[in-house]
Amino acid sequence: MAGKAQGRQSRMPALMAAGVAAALAATGLGLWATDSGPFRDTYCWGAWQQDSGPEFLGEGALARSGAERRATESAPPSADEPHGTCTVEVASTDVRATFHRKLVLEYGAVPAGARERQAWIARYLHGSASPLPDELPGFAAGDRAVLVLPSSCDVEGRPAAVTIRTERDRGGGFDIGPRIEVAGMLLAAARTAAREAGCAPAAPAAMSSPMVKVAGKDELAGTPLCRIPGLVFEFGKTASYEEQVGVVGDRLQTCSVWSVRGQVQDEPAAQFVMAGEPRIAALFEGLPEGVDRGLVRTVCDGRRTVFYGRVEPGLQGRGRPGDRQVFENFVASVSKRIGCGAGGGA
Repeated sequence: MAGKAQGRQSRMPALMAAGVAAALAATGLGLWATDSGPFRDTYCWGAWQQDSGPEFLGEGALARSGAERRATESAPPSADEPHGTCTVEVASTDVRATFHRKLVLEYGAVPAGARERQAWIARYLHGSASPLPDELPGFAAGDRAVLVLPSSCDVEGRPAAVTIRTERDRGGGFDIGPRIEVAGMLLAAARTAAREAGCAPAAPAAMSSPMVKVAGKDELAGTPLCRIPGLVFEFGKTASYEEQVGVVGDRLQTCSVWSVRGQVQDEPAAQFVMAGEPRIAALFEGLPEGVDRGLVRTVCDGRRTVFYGRVEPGLQGRGRPGDRQVFENFVASVSKRIGCGAGGGA
């Protein structure tokens, strides 16, 4: 669907608007201070507002020479067209400080094709992302976020989700801000999009608890991978891989591995996920199943639980003693950790 140019803002108009707002405040009108009036741009069907949340939406993002903010959005999601895309960009063409940062918000069903779904899972269930608090089915990191919506928003049998991702001119993504602020942006967008699509739950998604940060920073991929017993790979001497130990809980566990070229994360190399949260587990519905395909299901404490492992071509055949055995080791190790016995299979 064709995008609609929504607005362009540079630092100078922002400063002028702030001056006008200050004058109005002196007269008692206070439009700027109360977030009302014409001076703040809104983005993504009104979900976000200028100078709210992370600095990327504020004046600080325009401090560099020649910086401007631009936004585009599709038509909002609807019951008949349950998808939508919005972008917010900050860029400068000043030869002294050329840069480009882009935030992409998407609403819609998860991809139907297996390869596309696996790539989607690799991006949004990344080990760098923290789980959302208060049992919300999603994750947030500085540069990405996802919330899986209730089943009332499903599209053709596939879960619908709201996602945030970032792009920059030198490749890879960038941190929008602290993950708690990114999570706030995500939930605001989810509430708006679900309402527009006519599938909003009675209790809108909201956080009341702090977020738990993932265990540590990314590090060189080791043995065993992500400290999970039995995840052993031979990485070779010429390739460089990094790993991120992600969520380690009773209902969720994530581990991501990627190849590195220079200072940029290049391509996903492997991913392992355990999901016992129902809406997260639903993301794997329709993917090829079986030990040889890296996807098995079981029941743990009456809860349907998914074990998923994907090894990309660069690492395929490097599992020790074999890729299938590595996946079986993952299932056995995590099952033991969460107390899911062999007798609970589905």
